[in-house]
Amino acid sequence: MSDSVLTSVLLPIALAIIMLGLGLTLTVADFARVARMPKAVLIALGCQVILLPLICFGMVKMLGLAPALAVGMMLLVASPGGTTANLFSHLAGGDVALNVTLTAVNSVLAVVTLPIVVNLSLAHFLGDGQIGLQPAKMLQVFAIVLIPVALGMFIRRRRPAFAELMARPVKIGSAVVLALVIFAAIYTERDNFLGYLAEVGLAALLLNVLSLFIGYAVPRLARLGEPQAIACSMEIGIHNATLALTIALSPALLNNSEMSIPVAVYGIIMFFPTAAFAFALGRSRQAVIA
Repeated sequence: MSDSVLTSVLLPIALAIIMLGLGLTLTVADFARVARMPKAVLIALGCQVILLPLICFGMVKMLGLAPALAVGMMLLVASPGGTTANLFSHLAGGDVALNVTLTAVNSVLAVVTLPIVVNLSLAHFLGDGQIGLQPAKMLQVFAIVLIPVALGMFIRRRRPAFAELMARPVKIGSAVVLALVIFAAIYTERDNFLGYLAEVGLAALLLNVLSLFIGYAVPRLARLGEPQAIACSMEIGIHNATLALTIALSPALLNNSEMSIPVAVYGIIMFFPTAAFAFALGRSRQAVIA
């Protein structure tokens, strides 16, 4: 599969389309909103960029994951929040505007932070000779992440009606693409998948639950409002699995199907704890309002 059209052509194109869809929902005001709510943004980014990678590193060491699977977990935790976070935040009564801002800032920041986390993980778990995300390769990530977002924002600015029209189809398409990519990752490692599932399933579940809990608890301890804490929880708890899978599987990047397994497993598992957590938060918030 590492040399197939799927991983070398279709997967990066699919990610670019998803990021274009994200750009169609963004405006310059979403970035400027950082100045109006700096505390919430800084707390969320601190959890996402610093706290969670440290927790994930300790977790994979404690669980004794195989080196490639450990790198896959670190790749996943270093990926920015997924666009699905906006939907779950809305259902739970979160501050969706904050979600949009965090997704926008996170997607830009990840171009710098993600290769740092991944390269350190590769060096630690697989040895110095395995470092695979040099600056030249990260330019490709920049191209398929930020350029489509910028293009989507340009289209929204010039053709707002078209951007609104395309928002729903792109969201549906994103879910379909993620499902297909997860299936492709599992199919590639089909002979070993059940063993991998037993080894990495607990780690993926723990990462999702811990991300949701930390994303909610830390903002509340910092005295942020309930809607802002919910937004942070969903943004931090839902990682961009499509981006992580693209980096793991692409022949031009990591080119390692084993590293994609934790991401694929997470992509399946995370919907259940996230939906339950969003439901519980939504019920709690409604009770308080009532």
